[in-house]
Amino acid sequence: MFLAFTFIGFAAFISACGSSEPTPSDSDGKIKITTTIGMIADMVKQVGGEHVEVTGLMKAGVDPHLYKASQGDIEKLDNAEIIFYNGLHLEGKMVEIFENMAKKKTVIAVSDKIDRSTLRSGAEMETEYDPHIWFDVRHWMTATESVRDTLVEKDPENADDYRNNAENYLKQLRLLHDEVAEKIKSIPEASRVLVTAHDAFGYFGDAYGIKVMGLQGISTASEAGTKDVTDLRDYLVENKIKAVFIESSVPRKAIDAVIQGAKAKGHEMNIGGELFSDAMGEEGTPEGTYIGMVRHNVEIIVGALK
Repeated sequence: MFLAFTFIGFAAFISACGSSEPTPSDSDGKIKITTTIGMIADMVKQVGGEHVEVTGLMKAGVDPHLYKASQGDIEKLDNAEIIFYNGLHLEGKMVEIFENMAKKKTVIAVSDKIDRSTLRSGAEMETEYDPHIWFDVRHWMTATESVRDTLVEKDPENADDYRNNAENYLKQLRLLHDEVAEKIKSIPEASRVLVTAHDAFGYFGDAYGIKVMGLQGISTASEAGTKDVTDLRDYLVENKIKAVFIESSVPRKAIDAVIQGAKAKGHEMNIGGELFSDAMGEEGTPEGTYIGMVRHNVEIIVGALK
């Protein structure tokens, strides 16, 4: 009897992932869209405007590297007409689900149209590229264009609205890119060192001229070892770095160990503040939007290092 119920449950799961038809839009005519990380949900809302109904799976404080889809998530994905996800193995535990869903509906990785020659290596996490593309605003502009083009193709009747919304958002992103670059330049060059729990900020460092050091690496699935802690501690002591940063979606235990280790060697460091890396802030706050998240991070970094 147990085996029978197990088989039925497994069959239902497979059905949800690969065989049913997308649920049609409600009578209000909005396109049902499901996204993974909050940054994508915000971007789709900006471009889709009144024509889309967006459901985001991952809320504030959620780590996408470790995220496993629940049965409720499968239903949200199954009910969507379009699915947008980051790609580049960010949502590594959901790859098979996306592949199954793509057999019956539009499933788009917003990173797909980014020139691969501009991406950072992700070799240390056994994937080809670093997935944290949103930390270079220019990459996020390319992702925005991908969302725009998908919506135009899916709903040509409202194509002009999608193009206008996207252009307005892209203008904001161009201004944001310039703003970030200018503010990071205000930090004395010797102090431009950003130390965080994991190496999510590599694109940010490359784009805006700040050295980035992550205790773990690109993925939070790997844990920092004793040597990682001591090597980072010694670097910070030697270079008299004033502050390190915690992340909203990553436990701070390892960073605290670095701080205590530096203190034992006679170098006092502070927690410069909490940054948003793999997840945005709470919905309804400025940090609950992509632009607000980036501005928050820059203000915290500049305030601690300047």
